[in-house]
Amino acid sequence: MTSDTELDVYHLGRQPYGPVWRAMREYTDSRGVRERDQLWVVEHEPVFTQGQTGKAEHLLLPGEIPVVETDRGGQVTYHGPGQLVMYPLLDVRRAGLGVRVLVDALENAVVDALAEHGIAARARPDAPGVYVDEAKIASLGLRIRRGCSFHGIAINLDMDLSPFSRINPCGYAGQAMTQMAELTTKTLDRHVETARLVRCLASRLGCNALNQSGMPPALIANESATA
Repeated sequence: MTSDTELDVYHLGRQPYGPVWRAMREYTDSRGVRERDQLWVVEHEPVFTQGQTGKAEHLLLPGEIPVVETDRGGQVTYHGPGQLVMYPLLDVRRAGLGVRVLVDALENAVVDALAEHGIAARARPDAPGVYVDEAKIASLGLRIRRGCSFHGIAINLDMDLSPFSRINPCGYAGQAMTQMAELTTKTLDRHVETARLVRCLASRLGCNALNQSGMPPALIANESATA
């Protein structure tokens, strides 16, 4: 489904939101037409992010958690430790990918990964993300610029869900949230679950080779420029 069969996967560890957002935006604006697609995998320090069309009334009591006005689609959501975020930096124009196809791939990758745990999940046509019964387990927000995608999908693994009560998650008042740790009796290994989700997404994108790496050069360059 991507423009080639290889995907460069970068594991960023735990990072503050701002530098990662700036780096993927700058990479999207400067990448060459022949550069391979990338997937950034990260956990963020606690932060509320507000989408381009986000309404202030959905941010209830942020308290000490910072709020970042970002350039993805959607309303407000929360990122924090114990949540895995996957950012696909894809040349969707080169690959001939429609936005709906990419959204479906991201959502169904999470559905596939949960199914391997025996957890029945689904996407909803009326509200982006992935749900188990009526509770949301993954939130999605994308941006397409210069024919390329950035931002992505956040999957709740084993985290403190209480900050979601300070907002209307993704603009839905009273939206229940859940996470993998509440839906399985197995002990979750972060590395195993990360590998599972990356594999499921690569399969949905049609990638048959993954090049695993550490910090992406774009983030290193951004950190150096702002140091």
